Amino acid sequence: MLYDKEQIKDIIPHREPFLLIDEIEEMEVGKSITGKKFVSADEYYFKGHFPQEPVMPGVLIVESLAQTGAVAILSMPENKGKLAYFGGIKDAKFRRKVVPGDELTLKVTLDRVRSSAGTGTAEAYVGDELACKCSIMFALSK
Repeated sequence: MLYDKEQIKDIIPHREPFLLIDEIEEMEVGKSITGKKFVSADEYYFKGHFPQEPVMPGVLIVESLAQTGAVAILSMPENKGKLAYFGGIKDAKFRRKVVPGDELTLKVTLDRVRSSAGTGTAEAYVGDELACKCSIMFALSK
Protein backbone atom coordinates (compact mmCIF):
# COMPACT_ATOMS: atom_id res chain seq x y z
CA MET A 1 0.00 0.00 0.00
CA LEU A 2 1.27 3.42 -0.97
CA TYR A 3 -1.22 5.63 0.94
CA ASP A 4 -3.87 4.91 3.56
CA LYS A 5 -7.04 6.92 4.12
CA GLU A 6 -5.35 9.49 6.38
CA GLN A 7 -2.58 10.10 3.85
CA ILE A 8 -5.19 10.45 1.08
CA LYS A 9 -6.85 13.20 3.17
CA ASP A 10 -3.54 15.10 3.05
CA ILE A 11 -3.89 15.26 -0.76
CA ILE A 12 -7.62 15.68 -1.52
CA PRO A 13 -10.19 17.63 0.53
CA HIS A 14 -12.87 14.91 0.72
CA ARG A 15 -13.93 13.68 4.15
CA GLU A 16 -16.30 11.04 5.50
CA PRO A 17 -18.95 10.22 4.59
CA PHE A 18 -17.94 11.38 1.10
CA LEU A 19 -14.35 10.14 0.97
CA LEU A 20 -14.91 7.16 -1.32
CA ILE A 21 -11.41 5.65 -1.52
CA ASP A 22 -9.66 3.73 1.24
CA GLU A 23 -6.12 3.29 -0.06
CA ILE A 24 -3.79 3.91 -2.96
CA GLU A 25 -1.81 0.89 -4.11
CA GLU A 26 0.22 2.28 -7.02
CA MET A 27 0.79 5.66 -8.57
CA GLU A 28 2.84 7.25 -11.28
CA VAL A 29 2.24 10.90 -10.35
CA GLY A 30 0.37 12.76 -13.09
CA LYS A 31 0.06 9.61 -15.23
CA SER A 32 -1.76 6.68 -13.59
CA ILE A 33 -3.07 5.44 -10.26
CA THR A 34 -4.69 2.39 -8.68
CA GLY A 35 -6.76 2.66 -5.52
CA LYS A 36 -9.19 0.58 -3.48
CA LYS A 37 -12.65 1.09 -2.01
CA PHE A 38 -13.73 -1.56 0.48
CA VAL A 39 -17.50 -1.56 0.14
CA SER A 40 -19.06 -2.06 3.57
CA ALA A 41 -22.67 -2.85 4.46
CA ASP A 42 -22.47 0.19 6.78
CA GLU A 43 -22.17 2.67 3.88
CA TYR A 44 -24.77 5.43 4.35
CA TYR A 45 -26.25 5.05 0.85
CA PHE A 46 -27.25 1.41 1.30
CA LYS A 47 -30.07 2.46 3.68
CA GLY A 48 -31.97 3.79 0.68
CA HIS A 49 -30.34 2.17 -2.39
CA PHE A 50 -31.87 -0.39 -2.05
CA PRO A 51 -32.78 -1.73 1.40
CA GLN A 52 -33.98 -5.07 0.00
CA GLU A 53 -30.96 -5.44 -2.33
CA PRO A 54 -28.09 -3.05 -1.49
CA VAL A 55 -26.28 -1.80 -4.61
CA MET A 56 -23.60 0.91 -4.73
CA PRO A 57 -24.99 3.75 -6.89
CA GLY A 58 -23.23 4.09 -10.24
CA VAL A 59 -22.66 7.80 -9.68
CA LEU A 60 -20.72 6.97 -6.50
CA ILE A 61 -18.58 4.44 -8.37
CA VAL A 62 -17.74 7.20 -10.84
CA GLU A 63 -17.07 9.61 -7.95
CA SER A 64 -14.72 7.02 -6.41
CA LEU A 65 -12.84 6.92 -9.71
CA ALA A 66 -12.73 10.73 -9.89
CA GLN A 67 -11.36 10.98 -6.35
CA THR A 68 -8.70 8.41 -7.20
CA GLY A 69 -7.69 10.40 -10.29
CA ALA A 70 -7.62 13.57 -8.20
CA VAL A 71 -4.97 12.00 -5.95
CA ALA A 72 -2.70 11.46 -8.98
CA ILE A 73 -3.28 15.00 -10.26
CA LEU A 74 -2.96 16.78 -6.92
CA SER A 75 0.20 14.82 -6.09
CA MET A 76 1.98 16.70 -8.87
CA PRO A 77 4.23 19.32 -7.22
CA GLU A 78 2.78 22.15 -9.33
CA ASN A 79 -0.77 21.22 -8.17
CA LYS A 80 -0.10 20.95 -4.44
CA GLY A 81 -2.78 22.84 -2.52
CA LYS A 82 -5.14 23.13 -5.50
CA LEU A 83 -8.58 21.57 -5.88
CA ALA A 84 -9.59 19.23 -8.69
CA TYR A 85 -13.20 19.73 -9.78
CA PHE A 86 -15.24 17.21 -11.73
CA GLY A 87 -15.58 18.63 -15.25
CA GLY A 88 -17.53 15.88 -16.98
CA ILE A 89 -18.21 12.22 -17.60
CA LYS A 90 -18.38 10.56 -21.01
CA ASP A 91 -19.32 7.09 -22.14
CA ALA A 92 -20.06 5.68 -18.67
CA LYS A 93 -20.91 1.99 -18.83
CA PHE A 94 -21.85 -0.19 -15.89
CA ARG A 95 -21.19 -3.91 -16.34
CA ARG A 96 -21.61 -5.39 -12.86
CA LYS A 97 -23.35 -4.55 -9.59
CA VAL A 98 -21.18 -3.45 -6.69
CA VAL A 99 -22.54 -4.75 -3.38
CA PRO A 100 -21.53 -4.84 0.30
CA GLY A 101 -18.40 -6.92 0.81
CA ASP A 102 -16.95 -6.11 -2.62
CA GLU A 103 -13.42 -4.78 -2.96
CA LEU A 104 -13.53 -2.17 -5.70
CA THR A 105 -10.25 -1.64 -7.56
CA LEU A 106 -10.12 1.86 -9.04
CA LYS A 107 -7.79 2.48 -12.00
CA VAL A 108 -7.31 5.84 -13.67
CA THR A 109 -4.97 6.66 -16.53
CA LEU A 110 -4.55 10.37 -17.18
CA ASP A 111 -4.71 10.92 -20.91
CA ARG A 112 -4.21 14.69 -21.04
CA VAL A 113 -3.04 16.94 -18.23
CA ARG A 114 -2.74 20.68 -18.70
CA SER A 115 -2.20 23.44 -16.17
CA SER A 116 -5.91 24.01 -15.61
CA ALA A 117 -7.72 20.91 -16.92
CA GLY A 118 -7.40 17.39 -18.22
CA THR A 119 -8.97 14.04 -19.04
CA GLY A 120 -8.58 10.47 -17.97
CA THR A 121 -9.79 6.94 -18.61
CA ALA A 122 -11.27 5.31 -15.53
CA GLU A 123 -12.13 1.69 -14.76
CA ALA A 124 -13.53 0.04 -11.64
CA TYR A 125 -13.18 -3.70 -11.08
CA VAL A 126 -14.45 -6.27 -8.60
CA GLY A 127 -11.84 -8.98 -8.81
CA ASP A 128 -11.11 -9.28 -12.51
CA GLU A 129 -14.65 -8.27 -13.52
CA LEU A 130 -15.13 -4.79 -14.99
CA ALA A 131 -17.84 -2.99 -13.02
CA CYS A 132 -17.60 0.47 -14.64
CA LYS A 133 -15.66 2.24 -17.36
CA CYS A 134 -15.81 5.91 -18.34
CA SER A 135 -13.87 8.95 -19.43
CA ILE A 136 -13.60 11.72 -16.85
CA MET A 137 -12.73 15.39 -17.22
CA PHE A 138 -11.42 17.66 -14.50
CA ALA A 139 -10.61 21.30 -13.91
CA LEU A 140 -8.04 22.62 -11.43
CA SER A 141 -8.46 25.62 -9.17
CA LYS A 142 -6.02 28.50 -9.55
